[in-house]
Amino acid sequence: MLPWLGELWGNASSAHAFGRRAREATEAARDAVASLLGGRPEEVVLTASGTEANNAVLHALAPGDALVLSAFEHPSIDRMAGRLAERGVEVRRVRPDRDGVVSAEAMLEAVDERTRLVCLMLANNEVGTLQPVSAVAQGCRERGVPLLCDAVQAIGKIPVSVAALDVDYLSLGGHKFYGPLGAAALWIRTGAPFAPYLVGGSQERQRRASTVNVAAAVGLGRAAELAATEGEEWASHSRRLRDRFEGGLARLSDVTVHGAGTERLPNTTHAAFAGVEAQSLMIRLDLAGHAVSTGSACSSGAVHVSRTMAAMGVDAEEAVSSLRVSFGKGNTEAEVDGLLATLEEAVTALREARTATA
Repeated sequence: MLPWLGELWGNASSAHAFGRRAREATEAARDAVASLLGGRPEEVVLTASGTEANNAVLHALAPGDALVLSAFEHPSIDRMAGRLAERGVEVRRVRPDRDGVVSAEAMLEAVDERTRLVCLMLANNEVGTLQPVSAVAQGCRERGVPLLCDAVQAIGKIPVSVAALDVDYLSLGGHKFYGPLGAAALWIRTGAPFAPYLVGGSQERQRRASTVNVAAAVGLGRAAELAATEGEEWASHSRRLRDRFEGGLARLSDVTVHGAGTERLPNTTHAAFAGVEAQSLMIRLDLAGHAVSTGSACSSGAVHVSRTMAAMGVDAEEAVSSLRVSFGKGNTEAEVDGLLATLEEAVTALREARTATA
């Protein structure tokens, strides 16, 4: 990315040599994203975030339309749904089961002749459980209803093919697979209805008006290339570390790993530690150099039961004792062992303190 932040600076919409060079770099990045997804380059719209990509699909729903979504979609979909409801769109949320998976049958039962869009994420951004997107997409196609799949959490961790999923829209974010922050994309199936969210210039084939951030696009493209060639290795490494971590949790009593019996992303553990307030546990781990979360990063700092836990039917006490731990290509077994040792010490201390004040 560095040259595009300095000597190769140029507007990809300009016709002069600097602009043409920037446009070539941007199109190469678009090609890489399309190749990663198994789609066509012209179907890829470069955006500034997965949030923007999701909003861009939902915003066009009109009063009287119906929207079907899972009850634990990312806030970029769920909160936009709330705004649409204020405008007269009927919003139907389908709850997942206790294991963190939404029933395909339940999703499709909520679809009727008024439904204009269905939203189902590929992998939940808190517990990492995989959702039956292809089954729902097939049913939606039979009913003539388009489906938006938020795949931000899944890209780079599991293989993602737009052909296999059979969706109409798919969003991704570069920072989830080692690309830069502020670089993302929306894939739109050829022929799928789409009304631009940002209007003004004619960039992105008139689907997203805004001067292209060339450096971010180049970074996204390079990350996509690496994910295509190294993603399987990343996933295997993360899965080994996750399994090592979850095996080590046996040293502690009263630990529940959410979604453990279902298909999950290979890098994610979401676990409840009975008798422990997760915020306090997170602070102790942070002071020891371990970065974990009490929910999705997008809602960090908010002390409340996460929508995901509530949707899954997890009670409040268990929900507020839950941590999300993620592993990546840069992590080591020694770091996992260090985390387990710190975790055991912190959980024990917090439980003893709670008992002493009870």
